Amino acid sequence: MKTVRKTSVFSASRETVFEKLQQLETLRYIAYPYATFEPVDKNSPLVWEAGSSSSYRFKLFGFIPFGIHTINIEHFDPDYVQSREGNKNVPLWNHKIYLKPLGDKTEYTDEVDIDAGWKTFFVWIWARSFYSHRQKKWLKLLKDM
Repeated sequence: MKTVRKTSVFSASRETVFEKLQQLETLRYIAYPYATFEPVDKNSPLVWEAGSSSSYRFKLFGFIPFGIHTINIEHFDPDYVQSREGNKNVPLWNHKIYLKPLGDKTEYTDEVDIDAGWKTFFVWIWARSFYSHRQKKWLKLLKDM
């Protein structure tokens, strides 16, 4: 198992970041073009909450099929989010997000434990770049508000 950890400071309140974090459209925006998520079920929730589970057709770079990715939300509040995720290629993708208020800003941390068997090292390299990209897209999203 390998872990990716990335922290940034966002120029937005924790409440604003948390509100955006709850929405599937935010994930789709910040993940693109590294990854795309299309709901398997047309009735999938558009807003996440603790106890929810949803599955997505996951594509690397928007065109390489990488299986059905399932997201199980275990904890979801303005301080801390935890999901247990995975697919046939990466069975373990456990994601934690920490939101720490800094006045009118927010310290945002992604922490992901990854286990993909012999592919773990390669997935970990991709994930390091992916989470750096995600946080840059978060900065752009919040700036454009």
